[in-house]
Amino acid sequence: WSLDFTEDCLANGRQFRTANLKDDCTRECPAIAVDFSLPGQRVVGMLEAVASERGYPDMLVVDNGPELRGRDLDRWAHDHGVKLFFIDPGKPMQNGSIESFNGRFREECLDHSWFTSLAEARRLIEAWRVDYNLHRPHTSLRMATPAAFAAARPFAKRQRAPAPELCGGSPPEPVAALTPPVLSGTHGFP
Repeated sequence: WSLDFTEDCLANGRQFRTANLKDDCTRECPAIAVDFSLPGQRVVGMLEAVASERGYPDMLVVDNGPELRGRDLDRWAHDHGVKLFFIDPGKPMQNGSIESFNGRFREECLDHSWFTSLAEARRLIEAWRVDYNLHRPHTSLRMATPAAFAAARPFAKRQRAPAPELCGGSPPEPVAALTPPVLSGTHGFP
């Protein structure tokens, strides 16, 4: 996953921020948090909500913002086995996937909307996010939408399982027996 922030303002001039989360494999945007302030604890809440539906990512690519370098995100990543990859300061091209998404988001949503309230901003941004996932084909996905591509993936990421209990039971199945087959050919996406 990749995570980054954008800023905009309401019609009255009050600034708000968005925390944009992108699944770099499926190109989906599973969440955009919108608020006047998005501290680390709020960002972790968004990540946890997404992970409860999709599973935890192997890695989260972020910049060096204070909300991302704090204890809240570090603790969340450590507790769930997520590796944090901090891009080098001043090198947004190292997180090109989310930077490209942010540009499209700004051009198609933020720049085209005149938000009169935070509630309206949340509603319009969520509508754009849903449209982006469900109705926008991507050339990098062979013209599939992010949601269609994600639904057609040949496997689901397995979560970390608790340690097997051997008290009076049989040993656990070998990992090879639990691993789904890898599809070959042109449609076998890893």
